[in-house]
Amino acid sequence: MDYLIALILGIVQGLTEFLPVSSSGHLEIVKGIFSTDFEAKESLLMTVVLHFATALSTIFIFRKDIFEIISGLFSKYSGDQRSFSLKIIVSMVPAGLVGIFFNDIIETFFDGQLILVGFMLIITGILLFFADRAKPTSNVISIPQSFLIGISQAIAILPGISRSGATIATSVILGLDKTSSAKFSFLMVVPLIFGKVAKDLLDGNILSETINIGPLILGFIAAFFTGLLACKWMIGIVKSSKLKYFSYYCFIIAAITITLELS
Repeated sequence: MDYLIALILGIVQGLTEFLPVSSSGHLEIVKGIFSTDFEAKESLLMTVVLHFATALSTIFIFRKDIFEIISGLFSKYSGDQRSFSLKIIVSMVPAGLVGIFFNDIIETFFDGQLILVGFMLIITGILLFFADRAKPTSNVISIPQSFLIGISQAIAILPGISRSGATIATSVILGLDKTSSAKFSFLMVVPLIFGKVAKDLLDGNILSETINIGPLILGFIAAFFTGLLACKWMIGIVKSSKLKYFSYYCFIIAAITITLELS
């Protein structure tokens, strides 16, 4: 794996993980542009490592919130924090089940399936367009709604479906507060990323003789620092209701990707 490509992938991941344009989809497009010869397993590994980096940047940005949530779990006076933690756990269930039972199928989606990426970007754009038209509310997320948002996160395993875009759009369409939706969207993925990395470590998928560690580390660093910037930026974007511009972007990139792949 080339160091320059790893650096570019890291920057792309950091910028697009929080922006609603599908980080995994953009990673596949970048791989296609540079005609990388990654095997499906190596390609998925790079994606997991880069997502782990942005998960850490999420922890850094929301460290106070995460500390309050963890503290609330052990305090009988923190019902709100316990409730929020339960909702996070419920939201993880759909994606967790998909990851456990369909991991081999998922790997095949990260092997240059650019036509799939293009059509999934169109779906992302449609979601963002309708979410942007939703009226502002101050409603708080419920447990059933957290499960529905979790289903969106599970579907967003497909490259081209933006995880943040799908989960935030689902939250907003359900009538939830936009700022809270963004916060919940960013926090709900952290346990899943750590769980995925832990599973790969136990299975021996990360430590492999055929994989060059150096580019992975470089991509990780690039994704972490660009993720810090993009996370703060995205919160402001959701507050100001500018998601429709990202829907237009998704439509354009989808059209270019599908056209070039078919030509």
